[in-house]
Amino acid sequence: MIFRQLFDPASSTYTYLLADGGEAVLIDPVFEQVRRDAALLRELGLNLTWTLETHIHADHVTGGWLLKQRLGSRIAVGAESGATCADRLLQTGDEIRFGSRSLTVRATPGHTAGCLTYVLDDESMAFTGDCLLIRGCGRTDFQEGSPGALYRSVHEQIFTLPDSCLLYPGHDYRGLTVTSVGEEKAYNPRLGGDLSENDFAGYMQALKLAHPKKIDVAVPANLQCGRPGKGVDIMSDPDWAPLSCTFAGVWDVDPAWVEEHCGTVQILDVREPAEYTGPLGHIPEAILIPLGQLAARANELGKDWPIVAVCRAGGRSAQATNILKDAGFERVANLPGGMLRWRSEGRIAEGGSG
Repeated sequence: MIFRQLFDPASSTYTYLLADGGEAVLIDPVFEQVRRDAALLRELGLNLTWTLETHIHADHVTGGWLLKQRLGSRIAVGAESGATCADRLLQTGDEIRFGSRSLTVRATPGHTAGCLTYVLDDESMAFTGDCLLIRGCGRTDFQEGSPGALYRSVHEQIFTLPDSCLLYPGHDYRGLTVTSVGEEKAYNPRLGGDLSENDFAGYMQALKLAHPKKIDVAVPANLQCGRPGKGVDIMSDPDWAPLSCTFAGVWDVDPAWVEEHCGTVQILDVREPAEYTGPLGHIPEAILIPLGQLAARANELGKDWPIVAVCRAGGRSAQATNILKDAGFERVANLPGGMLRWRSEGRIAEGGSG
């Protein structure tokens, strides 16, 4: 099984990728991270079958709808969430299959009325959303939250899992990534040890929490599974060339297209001068600006034409695209594989011995 824990720094949200047999699911995808997630799926050769929501989020907009448009995945949310846009409304006992593996649904209300926890088939890991955090829990003061319901959810649905079961939360604000049932039963200051439901209710009622900054935008959008309203940027991809975004966030361009359009783009070679005239040669009319000089010399490039950066193997040129973006260049792409790939494919070059 493939497992990845992904992070959105703006909302401190964790997104989880699980895959088996080429089929994948994403738990709690974030709208702004759809390109990243799609790139990872493509690089790992995975077909996204489902996006799963642990609840209706108040701090970010889900990427479920956008991933469905791009990749054909289906959307699943809790039956008690109030969302009507999903392909499947989940209840306790439901299973989501991917390859030979599956996730079982447990309703864990309390943070919101529609919160779910997803438990892997062998009970080795569970995904708790905001119900149970690492040494904490979600708030209970909005979206039909209830301290009593949350306490019972944790003790009856999560703490009944094996102590060794790893728990992966929907958020963490301190850089923590994973805990376990045994740890939280022993050390969670709100819900662990001998703390009673009354103790927990008093604790939660005494919290003085600020109104979530994005709740007025996020909740309505998430009730529509992240479908944006009119006039909202839906993250359309650049259309000046056949580009693909890597998991590292770099736009790559197809070498065949570059060769065909050499006269309409700026080819930026970021190797050292000795490499430019060395055995691999260079692309005709390529502009030589070594990577170490690029930030200071970026003004030598024009912003009217797109820029394709190239180096020996594609690493330095990928870094060059980020330098150019920071300098205000919008239409920038990397030539993956660099001159090694260019020459191996027999494309036109000047100089060199290949």
